[in-house]
Amino acid sequence: MNSPVPEPISRTERIKQRYFDDNDHPYCHLEREIDAYLQPHFTVLEAGCGRTAEVLAKYRGKAKRLIGVDPVEFTLAEGLDEIELQRGDISETGLPSSSVDLVISRALMEHIKQPRPAFAEIQRVLKPGGHYVYLVPNLGDYGSLVALATPNRLHPAIVKFVEGRELHDTFPAFFRCSTKGSIQNYCDSTGLELVKCEYLGQYPAYFQFNPVLFWLATGYEKLISKVDALKILRGWLLVVIRKPESGPN
Repeated sequence: MNSPVPEPISRTERIKQRYFDDNDHPYCHLEREIDAYLQPHFTVLEAGCGRTAEVLAKYRGKAKRLIGVDPVEFTLAEGLDEIELQRGDISETGLPSSSVDLVISRALMEHIKQPRPAFAEIQRVLKPGGHYVYLVPNLGDYGSLVALATPNRLHPAIVKFVEGRELHDTFPAFFRCSTKGSIQNYCDSTGLELVKCEYLGQYPAYFQFNPVLFWLATGYEKLISKVDALKILRGWLLVVIRKPESGPN
């Protein structure tokens, strides 16, 4: 029996494979950061877990309790019954105070219109000494600046064209806590400590539809990844926030 002929790799994909390491993607950095804090007895809350709780599902068997909160309709796969899902807003989870060891999120905070109540709720539900580890697009990135300047009603069609993402998975973006300074201000006003705010880059996902633009954007990404003075232009912020051991609970 003849083996199936593999589909040809696009020019964009060849550039991506040559110049970018999948293990260096910001999503991988986030997961490694979560692993550094996670302990088997922890209660973990994912804020904005999405329809399938894709990220939270990676920690089955690694934590005592997994909770996901999101306002969307869930479509959780079978066999994930140990994940507790509830429809709701990160600004009002309904969880008891000081009941969560670790809060996580990926690409959530840019969609929060009023960040301070969200930070205050995270501060409330975290146990003293607990952490919030998350990834958010950096406002200094060209993609974030274009998104901020573009009416939210146009975002679904644009994202569908450049990334192929389904329209129902595109949400309004406000970028009100997408800089280190704004994050620090929200931490200061809600009794949290900013432990880490690291600038991360990735492959130019917005240009995958055109290999020439993707090639040019790759050169830009490589430049800002090597020059520390240009780090504020990188696409993502990896953030770690801590609730102090003492102070308001």
